[in-house]
Amino acid sequence: MLTLESVADGSVAITGRLDAAQAPAAQAFLDRLTGPIELDCSRLEYISSAGLGVLLKTQKRLMAGAGRLRLRGVSRHVHDILVYSGFDQIIEIEAAE
Repeated sequence: MLTLESVADGSVAITGRLDAAQAPAAQAFLDRLTGPIELDCSRLEYISSAGLGVLLKTQKRLMAGAGRLRLRGVSRHVHDILVYSGFDQIIEIEAAE
């Protein structure tokens, strides 16, 4: 299960597992957003290659319009996946404390 919701501070909270089953809904949600997007990933438990594809597509779309994607509160496990995949080179990532 995955939920994405806009938060009062302007960020988007993502909770659960971003895998192939949830990727289309996540992409549809993120496609409606513009400008810089900050994802609060403190409750993101898992991300698959399909989830990485969602992040990459979103980052490319935002950069075309002078925006960007930023991930904050990323758990150690998810952070390792992002680094091994090279996403730390294309997306700003802030690890959880």
